[in-house]
Amino acid sequence: MKEVRISTEYITLGQFLKLAYIVDTGGQAKAFLADRSVYVNGEPENKRGKKLYKNDIIAVEGCGKFKITGN
Repeated sequence: MKEVRISTEYITLGQFLKLAYIVDTGGQAKAFLADRSVYVNGEPENKRGKKLYKNDIIAVEGCGKFKITGN
């Protein structure tokens, strides 16, 4: 499982996809979420504005599993 470190209270799913180098832009994030399955803590999610907090687990189809970590 890959870790993605944040220094704020939360980030959005769209920001996460960019931070994890899955997409380059917010527009790509929207299209990516329309085409691929993404799960946040085991629940399907397709809203790029979904808030992700430390210790959340994100599973991205074709990219693997990620854990949000902090300082």
